[in-house]
Amino acid sequence: MIKSKWAVAVLLALNCVPVNAGSQVGKVGYLLVRASDGLVYFTIEGAAKIDSPACAKNTYWMIRDENSEVGKKQYAMLLAAQASGRELTVRGMNTCNRWSDGEDLDWLQLR
Repeated sequence: MIKSKWAVAVLLALNCVPVNAGSQVGKVGYLLVRASDGLVYFTIEGAAKIDSPACAKNTYWMIRDENSEVGKKQYAMLLAAQASGRELTVRGMNTCNRWSDGEDLDWLQLR
């Protein structure tokens, strides 16, 4: 039995960390927005994508919900990074919910 509240908190936190969530650092390669379904996906040039889930068969990233406030902010950040030529750090969600073969985007960091 675990006697420490701290140990329980650490174990619970570890269960929340996504396994094999992809990550990548580089400049925006291409950015595509489809009128047919609103899908926004993009690639990153530079270092190879690492630790992607098995479902992410392709190297592109998907904005999980382009209609949400976060999705709109992510799209704006992608446009800013592409226009300025600055690098991004990209981290995935370890899921392919938006499209079956591309990892859903969790967060972006403009470098």
